[in-house]
Amino acid sequence: MEDVTGRRTVVVTGASSGIGLAAAVALARRGDRVALVGRDPARLQAAGDRVREASGERPELFRADFAVLDDVRGLAERLRAAYDRIDVLANNAGAIVLQPLTTVDGFDLSIQANHLAPFLLSNLLVDRVGRLVVTASGAHRSGTLDPDDLNAALRRYRPMRAYGTSKQANILFAAEAARRWPDVPAYSFHPGVVRTRFGADSRLVALGMRVMPFRSPEKGAETLVWLANQPASRLVDGGYYADRRLRRPWPRAADPALAARLWAASAAAVGITA
Repeated sequence: MEDVTGRRTVVVTGASSGIGLAAAVALARRGDRVALVGRDPARLQAAGDRVREASGERPELFRADFAVLDDVRGLAERLRAAYDRIDVLANNAGAIVLQPLTTVDGFDLSIQANHLAPFLLSNLLVDRVGRLVVTASGAHRSGTLDPDDLNAALRRYRPMRAYGTSKQANILFAAEAARRWPDVPAYSFHPGVVRTRFGADSRLVALGMRVMPFRSPEKGAETLVWLANQPASRLVDGGYYADRRLRRPWPRAADPALAARLWAASAAAVGITA
């Protein structure tokens, strides 16, 4: 039985800023031992300073670029060397990609950074993980996921459709993980519209963030922290949450057959056994 009252080890990806950093601060203040994963060394160092100032203890820092699957494999090796157990793995890293970009691994950057990389990391660590929390989004409604063509977004590229497709994959992944890994509770959640560095290089996205209703990163992180702390008996395994309430995702994101197909396609894409 998992312990949600004592000191735990929590790994938060995408922890250099925004929701990830806010969640790391809240969890560290609670007394958890927090490990931060980020891409940019300077921002990761600054995030570590923030967590130390808030909690009195410096977190472990792990640099990895989710646009490179070998980085993810190396991250998994370093986390395994550092921790015998990871009580909570918060798959929070993600990005809105404003133009069609192909990674060194040959995939659309949106689907790789937001889904394939955390899928791979979770699979490489699953024997040590106590719980999975996946940052999804209400934008999954705009997704057009096709497991048979994970690079479909690269044709007639639309940033929000590509992002929505990757978020659809996040919800399906959490649900399928719950079915395949009954000893590892898994949840996905919508953080709300949060003003973060997302789309910082786009004037259009920046304008949208000014006129749309938004919440602080701390508010956006509340459901992540809540899912990390609630006893599993009070939650629905594989469920999709928003504002600390169970929600029904868009029908395609709740399709078990699609989730199973996505899992098989993702495993083949990253080179692991389904």
